[in-house]
Amino acid sequence: MSYDFLFFLNSVLFGVGLAMDAFSVSIVNGLNEPDMKKERMSGMAGVFAGFQIAMPLLGWLFVHTIAEVFTSFQKFIPYIALALLLYIGGKMLIEGIKNKDAEDEKPAVGLLGLLIQGVATSIDALSVGFTIADYTFPFAFVESLIIGVVTFAICMAGLRFGKKFGEKLAGKAGILGGVILIGIGLEIFIKSFFN
Repeated sequence: MSYDFLFFLNSVLFGVGLAMDAFSVSIVNGLNEPDMKKERMSGMAGVFAGFQIAMPLLGWLFVHTIAEVFTSFQKFIPYIALALLLYIGGKMLIEGIKNKDAEDEKPAVGLLGLLIQGVATSIDALSVGFTIADYTFPFAFVESLIIGVVTFAICMAGLRFGKKFGEKLAGKAGILGGVILIGIGLEIFIKSFFN
């Protein structure tokens, strides 16, 4: 194994594929908070990137230590992602409906909500640990870092996109955001039956 072009290309493609759920959630967060400052945007994207770095490494560690337990846990991943996203999306949907007329109060995602989003959108990255199980730790670490950098960039783009349209959607952003998060949870869950 070497740090060649194919290694980096593979890592970037993994990053793009794994970041799509986080990208969608970032759009929702931007819709929900159109006046979000750059520091908060960087923090949000950083949380998603951090989870995308940690999850493949955790999967790699599981394969090298307790693979049997991880294999039995893997079938529950879509259920966990569905439950987390239904919770966050349902909460946003209810708050959006309640606050439909109150435009001055835009619900922002708190730290706990952001951490739940981070886990829900990156839990499938645990499986990447299986695909990189034959890597040594330095290669697994570099691949995970690349995935994280790609995720950060994609999430920043999603937040900008969401902010732009959040200003136009005003009071409906919370409702739309909740529906999108519920849809992402259902998509992860349904997709798991076809893999």
